[in-house]
Amino acid sequence: MGKKRSGPSRRTCQGLHSNQMLNRGYAYSTIISGKYRGQTLLTHLASLYPHSTAQAWQQKLDNGEVTLDGVTAVGSESVTLGQTLVWNRPPWIEPDSPQHFEVLFEDPHLLAVDKPGGLATLPGGGFMENTLLRLVQKQTPNANPVHRLGRATTGIVLFAKTPQAASGLFANWNTPKIQKIYRALAQNIAQHDTYEILTPIGLVPHPLIGSVWAANPSGKPSKSLAKVISRGTGTTTFEVSLNSGRPHQIRIHLASIGHPLVGDPLYGLTGQPLENLPGLPGDGGYFLHAQYLKFHHPITGSQINLEAALPSGFPLH
Repeated sequence: MGKKRSGPSRRTCQGLHSNQMLNRGYAYSTIISGKYRGQTLLTHLASLYPHSTAQAWQQKLDNGEVTLDGVTAVGSESVTLGQTLVWNRPPWIEPDSPQHFEVLFEDPHLLAVDKPGGLATLPGGGFMENTLLRLVQKQTPNANPVHRLGRATTGIVLFAKTPQAASGLFANWNTPKIQKIYRALAQNIAQHDTYEILTPIGLVPHPLIGSVWAANPSGKPSKSLAKVISRGTGTTTFEVSLNSGRPHQIRIHLASIGHPLVGDPLYGLTGQPLENLPGLPGDGGYFLHAQYLKFHHPITGSQINLEAALPSGFPLH
């Protein structure tokens, strides 16, 4: 059960809407950069958003969904540096996702919740309303997340309820002052008991979405410490502490040392996307849990030790 210093007892909060929901649509906006000067708008859209074919984009243009500098576009325009391109995506029915979370800690400054697997933390990737942010803000409108977890990742997400708390946490987030410890089920049997992983993380090509974060020698410096908890039949359970906060860091780092997460549809043995039909970053199937978060309260200075119990279904050796 969740350990806490103050605040109400751990409780479950239920969302106010059903899973199948029609959202309000979304305007995706981008500024044309110089390297695309002279491309037709249709060609540019198909390369910028490769999830849809040129034919599909032409249909969206014909439907009046795209504007260039505020003018409804037809697709044959040549794009130029500095233009504002907006795709007004019509409302769509979002995929099912869990509509509940558990409160681990709450006081006037902070809120910590236990996020279920399958619920996006923030809007994006097809989810605008079915997100932890929207569910939390229905009950605590001034709460904003200090960090995010991947959609399939479970466990602790910390929200700040005041600007002062947020600035104090942001200042220390990627320092040893804030301990972030995860449990991960990985492929293959580890040869060592501990690993310091320093694989740089940067963008690499992805066939469906253009680019994705992965192991990249010219990427940003990153650091994880992985400790073996147990070894199973062809698997290893690791406890991983983060010393930096790159996207998908644990999935990439463990894969880069030969231990991709069991069931990860995206990352292979090198920390790169799988060569044959890699999945999308939000696809599930793997086991990764944000189990512990330890820090000093940014306002009161008191020690906060949070724990989110392993979810049912997380394999135990």
